[in-house]
Amino acid sequence: MTKTFSPSPPVISRRAVVAGLLAGVALAHAPGALAAPSQTSGTRPNILFIMADDMGFADLSCYGRREYETPVLDRLAAEGMRFTQAYANSAVCTATRVALITGRYQYRLQVGLEEPLGLRDVGLPPEQPTMALLLRAAGYHTSLIGKWHMGSLPKYGPLKSGYDQFWGIRQGGVDYFTHKIGGLPDLWDGETPVEEAGYLTQLLAERTIATLDERAREDTPWLISLHLTAPHWPWEGPEDQRESTRLDAKGGFSIAHYDGGSMDTYAAMVTSMDEQIGRVLDRLAQLGLAEDTLVVFTSDNGGERFSDTWPFTGKKTELLEGGLRIPAIVRWPGVTPPASTSAAQIMSMDWMPTFLAAAGAAPDPASPSDGRDLRSALEGREFPERALFWRFRNHDQMAAREGRWKYLSIAGNSFLFDVEADPLERANLKERHPETFARLRKAWEAWNAEMLPNDPEAASYGFTGEMLADHFGIDS
Repeated sequence: MTKTFSPSPPVISRRAVVAGLLAGVALAHAPGALAAPSQTSGTRPNILFIMADDMGFADLSCYGRREYETPVLDRLAAEGMRFTQAYANSAVCTATRVALITGRYQYRLQVGLEEPLGLRDVGLPPEQPTMALLLRAAGYHTSLIGKWHMGSLPKYGPLKSGYDQFWGIRQGGVDYFTHKIGGLPDLWDGETPVEEAGYLTQLLAERTIATLDERAREDTPWLISLHLTAPHWPWEGPEDQRESTRLDAKGGFSIAHYDGGSMDTYAAMVTSMDEQIGRVLDRLAQLGLAEDTLVVFTSDNGGERFSDTWPFTGKKTELLEGGLRIPAIVRWPGVTPPASTSAAQIMSMDWMPTFLAAAGAAPDPASPSDGRDLRSALEGREFPERALFWRFRNHDQMAAREGRWKYLSIAGNSFLFDVEADPLERANLKERHPETFARLRKAWEAWNAEMLPNDPEAASYGFTGEMLADHFGIDS
């Protein structure tokens, strides 16, 4: 069993009373701010889900980043719970997003096999039950602001998969100033292309604030998924308009550039993201909705070249801990103990059953969730251990985590790691613990037999094999 530790017991408050007090404070200190009474009733919280893109485990100062500070997200962690063993469902973007929105292992759907998405006409089927669709059926208003990346119009899109509103990008990444990819604009209001000047992280925050204002005028609970593109490439901070102009002049898909970026640029991208999230959370409080809202911050996969993944090795596209382990912070007033940490092993697909349970809803019986309701962990109670599984086509990567043990197979080489004692994944213990190794490998094989087989026609990221040679000392 995984024990969740907290320094203080949960504080249960009468949300409507506190929300009214917050609204009064907002009126006194923020002239012109729209104040509103608490909108939800009973235990049905509003849900603000914020997901960064390609953020490494230690890219926030509350997780250990030393080069810069992230005071807003540090404060969110101080007000709620910080997870130390949160995992992405995949080491790349689309696959994790499929798991998040369906609550299932992404390998159950064709779109979940694409790494990356966009090279052929594949997407999330509109008939697939989703988190947004099921929450909407339970009376929630649902909004997606930011990145979709689960299929293109006319077949696929957020409005076809349960969201009442969408404002953002449909592809994997765009220039932060021109909002283009491949020389083509990719900024949408619903299914209508729009043009808007500004740095994308700020625009997404402003759209979220406008949506909060709209929701505060309605008497229904809501889900707002804010899927940021930061700190995904291109490497552009809010003052890097000249870099955007340079990349735009090159045309094509040059925003996935290898001749730019720096640690200072990355710091500017992350601290700007932190600042914009602060604007959103401030507005939530001004509207008197903070006490009625479950707030989650996390990432879609491990970090890329400028990320900090310490104490792990590995990056995006790798099933090493650095490619999978991500930050996760939850503030749920009356549920999460303030300033607490949890060692529960959680996964992206757990958010859907957690949100549905909080809303008094349930997964579609025809599409049962592979994830678990995290309520016990969020309350600081024990969360039962279970095995978690991954696969990735590049070099036939396979992995399973259960308790302190991790099974990893890559390019025909297999390993057993004690990732609690050896987070760098250096000491191969399969000969010392052959029974554990055999059990985890057999469990992975049984799990994999229930998933769709890899599609040889599916897109796949290129892999140089440098990780194999450098990390394991084997041929690439």
